Formats: sequence, C-alpha cells, structure tokens
Amino acid sequence: MVSATPSSLEGLEGHSLVITCPVAWGDMDAAQHVNNTVYFRYFESARIAYFERIAFGLDFPHSIGPILAHTQCRFRFPLTYPDTVSVGTGVTGLGEDRFVMRFTVISHRHGKVAAQGDGLIVSYDYRNQQKVPLPAEVRAAIIALEGFDAAHPPALSK
Repeated sequence: MVSATPSSLEGLEGHSLVITCPVAWGDMDAAQHVNNTVYFRYFESARIAYFERIAFGLDFPHSIGPILAHTQCRFRFPLTYPDTVSVGTGVTGLGEDRFVMRFTVISHRHGKVAAQGDGLIVSYDYRNQQKVPLPAEVRAAIIALEGFDAAHPPALSK
C-alpha cells in the first residue's frame, strides 16, 4: 500500500497547522467505516494543538480560555482501517470575543479529503462563567500564525 505524506497531500494548503492521527480499528462501527463521532475527535485534536500553539488558556477552570459554541462536519467519503489522516486547521474569521476555525481531514491511504468542517470558538471566563473579549495576546498570536494583516484581520461572516 502506498501512503501519501502530509506535505504531499492536496487540500491542506492554507491551513496554518496540520496534525497526523492514526485510524484505529476500534474507530469503525457496524457499517464498517469510521464512525461519524470520530471525525469530531480529529477536529478536537487539531483544535487543541492550535490552542497550545497560540497559548490560549487550557488551565481550566481558573482561566480565560476557549469554549466550543458550534461545530459541523461534511463527510466526503468513508474512512476505514488501516489508514492515517492529516487534519489541517486554521482561523478564517475573527470577532471581538470569538473566531471561526476550519478543519480538513485527509486520508493518506487514498490521498483525498475525507471530511471538512468548521467550529465557532468563543473566549470564555471559566471562573465567572461568561464570555469575554479575546485576550489581546491571543488575538495577536492568531494574527501572527495565520499571517493576517493586523490592521484588517478577516471578520466573521454573518
């Protein structure tokens, strides 16, 4: 079996962070393909790696940090064991207290996109249980990692 490497996979262009995950035998369901909930775990793993990269408060419950407000996935084709996937992520829009991340899951075995999705992340004060503006250092880290124009980062689409 010939597998692609993350650097040779089409569909990850424009993603500022890429992780690699194995497809486990236990990820498959009775339909003999990776269960839909596993794709959301792939998104989560990429999202957490991104938060670690930008140092966005993962010291729950004593910090301001990210909370997932919404996520969705479009399944393109079914993954099966054995395989490895690369999961690309990046921020596509910034608001005062939130940002949107996109996700792309690519099969190494098949060399194509298996799923795409996005997630709305809100800045949240876990101590006081309320949303708050994105910390300035987090906003600056996102802008730097994404290569956005600091004066005009992409706004959230309505």
